[in-house]
Amino acid sequence: MAVKITEDCVYCGACEPTCPNDAISPGDDYYVVDPDRCTECFGFYTEQQCTGVCPTDAIVPDPEHEDSKEDLLARYRALHPDRPPEEVDAWNPPD
Repeated sequence: MAVKITEDCVYCGACEPTCPNDAISPGDDYYVVDPDRCTECFGFYTEQQCTGVCPTDAIVPDPEHEDSKEDLLARYRALHPDRPPEEVDAWNPPD
């Protein structure tokens, strides 16, 4: 499931550089996540990177964008066709 950033965001920008898919960008009042680019860091890391750096826990699962592991792998491959995915078997979806 893609994540979203809630209004609890303090606009610090810590999350943006952690995203390997450039899915996080500044919004009007807080950062936003493009669900078409978010792979929950699948293919890069064993868990999401943005949630670990957010000082206000404003990054949460987005129930409107639930994805299976197969969906995330397909999105990863579309975004990174020349890079084989890593950490696939060790990946942990967010709670």
